[in-house]
Amino acid sequence: MAYLSPSQLQKFQEDGFLVLEGFWSADECVAMQRRIGEIVAEMDVPFHCRTEFSTQEEEQLRAQGSTDYFLSSGDKIRFFFEKGVFDEKGNFLVPPEKSINKIGHALHAHDPVFRCVTHSPKVQQPHLGGEVSPHQDASFLYTEPLGRVLGVWIALEDATLENGCLWFIPGSHTGGVSRRMVRAPAGSAPGTSFLGTEPARDNSLFVPTPVRRGALVLIHGEVVHKSEQNFSDCSRQAYTFHLMEAAGTVWSPDNWLQPTAELPFPPLYT
Repeated sequence: MAYLSPSQLQKFQEDGFLVLEGFWSADECVAMQRRIGEIVAEMDVPFHCRTEFSTQEEEQLRAQGSTDYFLSSGDKIRFFFEKGVFDEKGNFLVPPEKSINKIGHALHAHDPVFRCVTHSPKVQQPHLGGEVSPHQDASFLYTEPLGRVLGVWIALEDATLENGCLWFIPGSHTGGVSRRMVRAPAGSAPGTSFLGTEPARDNSLFVPTPVRRGALVLIHGEVVHKSEQNFSDCSRQAYTFHLMEAAGTVWSPDNWLQPTAELPFPPLYT
């Protein structure tokens, strides 16, 4: 499916997100899950690099924002962990395969399985501009003009109300960006800071978006979304990446993620 129908495009433009059920087959999802299992089995993260991933602002600045392991991960495959999975010495309290919150940020560049998924003709979409707290992706991936970043979220397993499906505020992509995470000058500590603040959100505005394995969710860079903590016995694995429209777009020079010689830029679409 290289193009959206007029009705699908209209819904995306109105809501700021769109669910495409059955986009990937069960076999394709299993292949991605199997590859993640292989990558995690080979994981070797030094004790001083064992970083808990968080979307809470103070924890972000203290953990991700102050560590080179995170700030230099844009062109590498690195591992970020759930809260409470280490003892005071950095040893695992749970099986390592159960400890992962996120693997980032260059699976799409360095792993052949995920490179094929990311650059598949199926995901070329023209004409589209633990708990994850409410946020906008453009807070971290800022462009000028706005509206040029598209999130692609692939459900490798069913995402339900019980195991932490996505929630959106429909139409919230039209109100601009409330805060930005920016990289501090070289040598500064912490390595990032926030400009602006995330406003309090009315929980009644959020709409749950449960999907089946194989669904693809398109996420406008400015739509407000979140996911709740997984209280079930079922995992909820997903693969996500972002596309940026190439023509006429400026990637902010103070974004935390910057091009490198090894990886000149995130995936682009035209």
